[in-house]
Amino acid sequence: MLIELRVRDYAVIDDLTLDGAPGLNALSGETGSGKSLVVNALSCLLGERASPGVVRVGASRALIEAAFDIEDCEPVRGKLEELGLGAGGDVLVLRREVARRGRNRAWVNDSSATVGLLRELGRHLVDLHGQHEHQSLLRPTEQAKLLDSLARATGRASAVAALCGELKALVRERAQLEARIRELEARADFIRFQLGEIEDAALQDGEDAALEMEATRLEHADELARNAGGAYEELYAGDAAVTVRIRAVQAALADIIRLDGSLGEVSELLEQSYHAASEAGRFLGDYASSLEHDPRRLEEVRARLDRIFRLKRKYGPALENVLETGRRLAAQLDEIETASFDISALEQRIRRTTARLEREAAALSEARSKAARKLERRVTALFPELGLDGGTFSVALSPLAEVGPGGAERVEFLASLNPGFPPAPLGRIASGGELSRVMLALKSILGAADRVPTLVFDEIDSGVGGEIANAVGARLQETGRAHQVLAITHLAQIASRASHHLRVEKRLSTDDGMIHTRAFVLDGDARVHEIARMLGGDPHSAASREHARELLRVAGREVAEAVLQLQPPPHSLQ
Repeated sequence: MLIELRVRDYAVIDDLTLDGAPGLNALSGETGSGKSLVVNALSCLLGERASPGVVRVGASRALIEAAFDIEDCEPVRGKLEELGLGAGGDVLVLRREVARRGRNRAWVNDSSATVGLLRELGRHLVDLHGQHEHQSLLRPTEQAKLLDSLARATGRASAVAALCGELKALVRERAQLEARIRELEARADFIRFQLGEIEDAALQDGEDAALEMEATRLEHADELARNAGGAYEELYAGDAAVTVRIRAVQAALADIIRLDGSLGEVSELLEQSYHAASEAGRFLGDYASSLEHDPRRLEEVRARLDRIFRLKRKYGPALENVLETGRRLAAQLDEIETASFDISALEQRIRRTTARLEREAAALSEARSKAARKLERRVTALFPELGLDGGTFSVALSPLAEVGPGGAERVEFLASLNPGFPPAPLGRIASGGELSRVMLALKSILGAADRVPTLVFDEIDSGVGGEIANAVGARLQETGRAHQVLAITHLAQIASRASHHLRVEKRLSTDDGMIHTRAFVLDGDARVHEIARMLGGDPHSAASREHARELLRVAGREVAEAVLQLQPPPHSLQ
């Protein structure tokens, strides 16, 4: 709900503050006082294009700001939370600055923002009727949502959208799998050749390092045997071997220990050394015995190493890379062979999802068709009392080539306001007053199904009077039970039904010689005077004032009933 609107240095408005209230708010004033400028300024705040020409003469920039109560406006609260701009709690403050020169700026809750964000938030906050660009009901997607709400098919519409998304993902997955298979099949022969080359080699992890060591032993077998045999003799087998000399030292040490037992630890060390030398000597002896010069085995090892080298150069650089390439190529061949099963499983899921989607879409179409006929009858029945005699309202359900997220048909609201003319989309209705009354009829019926909290009607009383004016006022008042309504009006029949009445005045200042525009809340005698003026008589005459009081009394009974159901605005821009 709009709590407060401030406009500064916009067109002829120097500084205007307008307080909003629940229910029906009437905005009246003399022709040319600036009432429509208030609507234009609000439209600008909510993302409409703004040229430097809107800046008041003598000012450098125009400033428009508004406070909204968003306690029950979940789309706006969710968006603010998503962007980290929800510090204002239940109050949202939007501000836009239009510069005569330089860059225009915008803010959301004191954080810099884009005009696009203002426009996105504005779609959920205010419907401006009389300014096509801001009317949510002119958008077919919004029309479909409202029709679904009226049909109590919102859940089914959500299911259709979810199934459509699921089906799209499955089809995309199938296409990706088919492309992958085509890619692999185009390379299948080459993959098999490479895999065969690796598998035929029967490689073992670490085999190249072991073969290189074996090749070295084979190439130097004589030298290794000679050196190992010599070491064997020196450590263990020779007459002067290390082990023999250790035993001699142990014998001499035994005589010493008999006289001084403190050297027992030295004896243990010598015993350990003897066993270590003996074990090393025997090992070297066995090693020397195992070595033999085998040219044939050396040739085999070299041939094997050469084969491994060629594979590493092709698939390496290391042997583990060659083995990993083999595993990868084998997996690709398995992928080709098992892909048909995956495709088959996907096809089954696609068929099942398509069948579910078609059932849900058909049920949604049926619910929409019933709700559309009901809405057509009810809206068309309201047209005569709103001064649209002979007008008809219809809902076009145009079948789509295939079911989409929005269902199996395109929903569009149409109207024919002149007998003999075919129905046309609401956005093509030329008269702002006629369009506003069509919208009023829709809002009256859709009621709580339409979640936009604030409705602004400009030019709604264009070309109407008498009983039709009373009917329009009654409808606006009734709509005010579910929405905050701001009606710019010249008709006393409408203004008298408002629970909150404001007057816009434009005065020439004697101080600076400039025009100043102000908005005042009317009550008591001031409201009687304004209603008398709107009735067309002399607002100072007793007869005109009594007529105004009577109109307010008649309307007041219904207004009082409506006011009891409404809450006062909890916040302001202060």
